[in-house]
Amino acid sequence: MIYDVIIIGGGIVGLATGLKIQKANPKLKIALLEKEDQLAKHQTANNSGVIHSGLYYKPGSLKASNCIGGYHELIQFCEEEKIPFEITGKVVVATRKEQIPLLNGLLERGLQNGLTGSRSISLDELKGYEPYCAGVAAIHVPQTGIVDYFQVALAYGRKIIQNGGEIFLNHKVLKINHENSINRIETSRNDFQSKLVINCAGLYSDKVAQMSESDPIDVKIIPFRGEYFKLRKEKEYLVNNLIYPVPDPNFPFLGVHFTRMKKGGVEAGPNAVLAFRREGYKKSQINLKELAETLAWPGFQKVAAKYWQTGFGEMYRSFSKAAFTKALQELIPEIQESDLVEGGAGVRAQACDRTGGLLDDFAIRESEYAINVLNAPSPAATSSLAIGGTVAAMALKRF
Repeated sequence: MIYDVIIIGGGIVGLATGLKIQKANPKLKIALLEKEDQLAKHQTANNSGVIHSGLYYKPGSLKASNCIGGYHELIQFCEEEKIPFEITGKVVVATRKEQIPLLNGLLERGLQNGLTGSRSISLDELKGYEPYCAGVAAIHVPQTGIVDYFQVALAYGRKIIQNGGEIFLNHKVLKINHENSINRIETSRNDFQSKLVINCAGLYSDKVAQMSESDPIDVKIIPFRGEYFKLRKEKEYLVNNLIYPVPDPNFPFLGVHFTRMKKGGVEAGPNAVLAFRREGYKKSQINLKELAETLAWPGFQKVAAKYWQTGFGEMYRSFSKAAFTKALQELIPEIQESDLVEGGAGVRAQACDRTGGLLDDFAIRESEYAINVLNAPSPAATSSLAIGGTVAAMALKRF
């Protein structure tokens, strides 16, 4: 069989893309290939479950437009499929006076992105939202929420199958060749043919892209592990909903924060440290070949030279629970080291170009036979249906 579209990668973005293509053109023959024995095993299953509002993203960027559009589509989907979620709101808190201009800039950016209701709040109001939180200034963003994205992704998958699509688990893509305008895809278990390949392979998206491209890909995925602690059950009262710091504007991570989880508990974190393998969820997990590729990439070398102080601090917190606790105490002074128990970890697929740029926006590249989603970090889960719609529109022009 020759499929019209084969999607590589069974995370939330790949699944949303398949769903959107089916909705727009139900006659197309679609298959999705996933190398693991279940869908959504990596970034989707290991994120913090936040429904992002679109506060942080440059107006007009793909992140901004897809996050805000995706936010509304996600909520509608959850309502239709009866997937539990909550719109909790969040506070973003400046803990030092020099952060106040950055906080005000965040508020202005959010308002430009259409976040009506976002506002500066007094410290008394901050205590009303989060009684144990400390700071010198704060804003409140009502649109933020929480959901279990693993359940969302599984629901996308069920819909794809109900609509006549096919999903193949345990099919790792090994090679892609082109012959007579057809993609011939060799996997660990079978061979497939398709008119179009859509690459949503996340942590291996650059590798899969290179399989279908004759020219070198000018970005490399750098894996950053985010490590979390959880609050002990008896200390969960310290956090009502979501508490965020003012992020470093020069570093594409949001800093350690507190998140009440839809599946239960309160997470504290994450930090952001270089993972020594692309799916390295523990410090002990090392892939020497992948690590060597990361260290040899000219872009990463420039990132390391630029951010070595920030990176050292993140690494120090990775090995020192006391240092991690100290960072959390800026937001909640009552937090003690004994209040934290080890939580999970996720690995973020962060695209880095050759010049040392950590791509801030979503990056989607088209070629003759393929569409490659090369950078889709947070808020990709919130934005999944909107990103899927964007990629689907690119795909449908070909049929």
